Parts: sequence; C-alpha cells; structure tokens
Amino acid sequence: MTEHFVTLFDSTFLPNGVALHKSLMRTTSDFHLWVICMDEMTERALTALKMAHVTSIPLGSVETPELLAVKNSRSIAEYCWTLTPFSVDFVFERAPEAQRVTYIDADVWFTKSPELILAEMESADSLVTPHAYSPEHREHIKFGIYCVQFMPFTRNGSTDIRRDWQSKCLDWCYAIDEPTRFGDQKYLDAWTDRFGGRVHVLMAVEKTQAPWNALSYDPDSAVLYHFHRLRLVNTHRAYLGTYRLPSKTIRTLYRPYLTDIRESLAELDQIGIPFKPQTQPLTGWALAKDWLDFHRHNWRSPLAPYSLTY
Repeated sequence: MTEHFVTLFDSTFLPNGVALHKSLMRTTSDFHLWVICMDEMTERALTALKMAHVTSIPLGSVETPELLAVKNSRSIAEYCWTLTPFSVDFVFERAPEAQRVTYIDADVWFTKSPELILAEMESADSLVTPHAYSPEHREHIKFGIYCVQFMPFTRNGSTDIRRDWQSKCLDWCYAIDEPTRFGDQKYLDAWTDRFGGRVHVLMAVEKTQAPWNALSYDPDSAVLYHFHRLRLVNTHRAYLGTYRLPSKTIRTLYRPYLTDIRESLAELDQIGIPFKPQTQPLTGWALAKDWLDFHRHNWRSPLAPYSLTY
C-alpha cells in the first residue's frame, strides 16, 4: 500500500521540505508526499524541481470561507496550525485510493522507514506521539502531552476525530498556553479519553526524537527527528536553539540533516529560488541575550554548540 504523507510550508522552509523528501526517498519504497504550498514561490519551486512522488496543493485551492474568515486574525504560524487538521482531508479529497494519510511537520527528517512507527498503529484510526520530554524539560508539558509532528489518520474510521479537531482549531488556534489549549496541539491531550482505543499512543517513544527528549535516547534509535527551533541564518550556518544536545546527536542527526539542507539549497539555487533566512543574524545585546539564554540551558555542557556550519 502506498503511504500518503502531507505537509505544509512556505518558501522560507523550502530547504527543510526538500530535505524531508530526500529522507523519504532513502527510507520509504512506496510513498506519495503532498505539499500544501503556503505561497506561490513554493509552488513554483516544487514544479521546477520535479521531485518524485510529490504533488503540490496550492493554498488558494483549499481555503474555504471558514478558513478565510479566521486567516487575518492569526499569525502565519498560527494559520499553518489552523490548516493542519484539514490537511489530511485535502489529500483524501484528491486521492480516492488513499486509505491512510499521515500529516508530518516540514522540519521532520527520517533516518529509517516510517513504517516502523505506523506498524504500531495496527487497527487504530489514528496515532499520536508523546513529546516524552527529558526530565529537565518536563515543564513544557504545558504545551501538550502529544506533539503534532507525525499524525496518521484512516479515511473512514477517523472522520469524527478529524472533524472535532478541525472545529476546535477554527474556533481558537493561537500561540498562547492556556490550561486546556495551545495552538493546534493541546487539544490532543483529551483524545484518549474522548475516542478511547481508536487513538493509539505510540509506545516506542524513542523512535520519535527531538531536542526536548534528545538527552533521554540514543540517536541510533530514532526513526524520525524533529528539528524544532533549528533556523538557517545564511547559506552556511544554522542556529540550533537553546536545548542541550548530546554530541552523538549532533554527529548522528544534525550534521547529516544539514548536509541534506546544503544539497537542497544548491538545487533551489539552480532553479533560481533565492535563499530566505529563517532568522536574522543576532548582534549586540540581542546576541548577548540569546547567548546567555543558551548557556542558562546548557550550563552542564559548556561546549554544546550554539550553531553549526554546513
């Protein structure tokens, strides 16, 4: 069975999206990646790159009156979060043969076949992945028990789950942590009570790694890594965020990922797509403040990298 995946990003995150595709090409034999293009440059780039097993979905083709009604009240990130619960339906509508579609974040990267995660789903209608925070990040539970990063849904069995999520995100989807909601993510906390065994909670949490749990797991166990807060400053340097990262995680995951990023940037340059910084280089007090924040989180690892060249 062809595995269908869907993601969304704008031209700023094109290098990450291309790197995601590279990882799927290496690890997955039969897949189709659908990309909701958040701007015209993304659509133009994907058309020019002609990547195998990829279909672009223009943003304008999926924006309903309900989505457009909330668009101007939300930031770009918040609007992307609002679209996420609908993304799977966009694929089901376009691919009648698809019986399961998995939403994945654009900054996710696979080291092994996603089938190793999907196999645990068995007969459930959906699957959620716990953040599995390392002890020093346990306070981040306020952002949600589960992470919106890799979320498979069956076509028929999960309809009511998707509709419930869509309705809640249309009503409220902001980067504000409240007791029962944060963005599109904290709504998932109630799913196991609300939908029971139809939502499977991933047990092999070491397969979905990210900066917030990198201290707890061997990177060799990762099936996917979520490069949360990694930001490309220019065509040869990336900020890694303020999480403490083991040196093996840097070697095993970050450096290979940035190799894919470098190759993606070269391919985009060849088709005339300019590089867009994902954050501005910091100077003066802003740099000092960020550096101090970094070392506040990494006081036990003074040699932890603040940024990497690639």
